[in-house]
Amino acid sequence: MRRLTEHDEAEINSILSREDEILPSSGFTASVMDAVRREAASPPPIPFPWKRALPGLVVAGLALVLILISIIAAIAQLGKATTPQLSMSVPSAMPPIFSGGIKSAAIWTMLALLMTFVSVKLSMRLASGRV
Repeated sequence: MRRLTEHDEAEINSILSREDEILPSSGFTASVMDAVRREAASPPPIPFPWKRALPGLVVAGLALVLILISIIAAIAQLGKATTPQLSMSVPSAMPPIFSGGIKSAAIWTMLALLMTFVSVKLSMRLASGRV
C-alpha cells in the first residue's frame, strides 16, 4: 500500500474544501413542482363503506354459525346411532328444511330467489345514490 505524499494530501484537501454549488438540471424543479401540484389536486381515496357492508357481514356470519351448528348436530346424531354402518341419508336431528324432497327444494329455491331480488334492489338503490 502506497503512502500519500504531502502533495497528494494537499490536492485531496483542496478538492474536499471546495464548496461548489450543486444545481439541478434545467426543468427538474419545474417537473417536480408539476408532480406536487398534480398530487395535491387529485381527490383523496374513497374510503370503504363499512356501514353499508356490515349488515351483509353479520348475515354471512350468522349463516356460517347455523351451518356449523347443523354439522355438529349431524355428527352428534351419527355418533349416537346404534347401527355401526353409516347411511348417506340426512340425520333425523336435522330440521325439516334439510330433509330433502320437493317441499324442501321449493323452499330453498324461493329463499334463493328472494335473496337475489333483495341484493339486486339494494345494489340498484345504492348505485343510484338514494339511501
